[in-house]
Amino acid sequence: MITWRDATVSGTRREWPGAIELDVSVDGALIRALAYPALTGHPRPGDRVLLNTTALDLGLGTGGYALVVAIPDRLPPDRELAGHLVKARYTPLQATVLGADEQGSPHHDVLRDADDIDGMPVVVADLHSALPAVLAGVFSTAERADGDASGSTGRPRVVYVMQDGGALPAWFSRSCATLREAGWLAATVTTGQAFGGDLETVTIHTGLLAARHVLGADIAVVAQGPGNLGTGTRWGFSGVAAGEVVNAVAALGGRPVASLRVSDADPRERHRGISHHSLTAYGRVALARADVVVPALPGAFGQVIADEAAQLSGRHEIVTVPVGGLEAALRACPARLSTMGRGLDAELAYFLAAAAAGRHAGRLLRAGTAS
Repeated sequence: MITWRDATVSGTRREWPGAIELDVSVDGALIRALAYPALTGHPRPGDRVLLNTTALDLGLGTGGYALVVAIPDRLPPDRELAGHLVKARYTPLQATVLGADEQGSPHHDVLRDADDIDGMPVVVADLHSALPAVLAGVFSTAERADGDASGSTGRPRVVYVMQDGGALPAWFSRSCATLREAGWLAATVTTGQAFGGDLETVTIHTGLLAARHVLGADIAVVAQGPGNLGTGTRWGFSGVAAGEVVNAVAALGGRPVASLRVSDADPRERHRGISHHSLTAYGRVALARADVVVPALPGAFGQVIADEAAQLSGRHEIVTVPVGGLEAALRACPARLSTMGRGLDAELAYFLAAAAAGRHAGRLLRAGTAS
C-alpha cells in the first residue's frame, strides 16, 4: 500500500507557506518531492529523507510528488501540543492541532453558542480548481459595485472552507497560497480530517460558523482540497459531499450557491456538458434548496447546459447568470487556472461557470441577503 524509498536532498525548487518542493536523489535518479516542515522539520541539501513514492509511482496528476515522511537523522524538536484535535487519526502521520471549536480554544465560547451564519452566501463547488475562478467572479461583481460591498478595500471578505475529500494538508495548495498573498483570500478553515488552515474545525458546520463568526467572512467558498477521487461510478467520487454541504449551509441559515461543473473539453462522456458529479450531488444528495447557477454561455453548448440544468429545477432555484466580463476577470486572476491538467483556454466554460457562481454570491451580498 505504501512504496518506501530512501533519498538524499539535492536542493530546493521553490517554497510557499507550509510546503517546500525539493529535488531528491533516489538510486541516482533525480525526482521531485514535497515536504511539510510543520510535520517533518525543514529539509536541507545533503539530508537523508524517507519518502513515500506511492502517488509518484501511480502517475497521479495532482499528487505526482514523492512525499517526505521524515528526516530520520535530524528529527525536529518536540513541540508543545497546542490542542486536542487529531487529524489524519491513527495514521503514522497523525497530527494534533488546536481546534477553533474545542475547549481551550479562544474561540470556543463564540462557537459553543453559534448556530446561524446569518444568511451568508456560500458557494459550493465540486473541485478545488474552482476556487480561484469563484473568487474572480466575486471580485468582478464587487469592483462594479461602486464601493458598496463589504470590507475596507471595497471587496468582500472571502474565506475558503476546505473539505477533506482531496488533499488533507491545506499547505499542498499553491492556489491558496497565491490567492492569500494577493489579498483575494482572507483565510482558510480546514474541516474534518483536513488540516493546516488558519483555523481547524471538527465538521463542515463548525467550519462555516468559524468562517462567519471568528474570521468575519462575508462569503464562504466550500470545496475539497486538490486531488478529487473518482471511480467512474455514479456514487463513488469524493465530490458527492458537495450535496451534503448544501444541506449544512441551509441548516445553519446560510444561502447555498451551487457551482456547476461543466465541460466541453473533457474526453470522458460522463463529464461533458454538466458533469454527473454535479447532477448527482445537487440532484440526489442535496435535500435543501440551493441557487443553482447556470452560466449564460453562447451557442449550442450554452443551450445544452441550460437544458441539462433544467432537470434540477424541481429541487432547486435555477439562476441564469450573464458571463460578460468574466473571461477578463479570470485572465486577471493571480492564481494559475487549471483543472484536470487543462488551462483556461482549453476549459473556458468550466471556469466561466465557477466565476458565474461567484458573481451571483457577490450580488446576493450586495443586495443585502447576508446581514
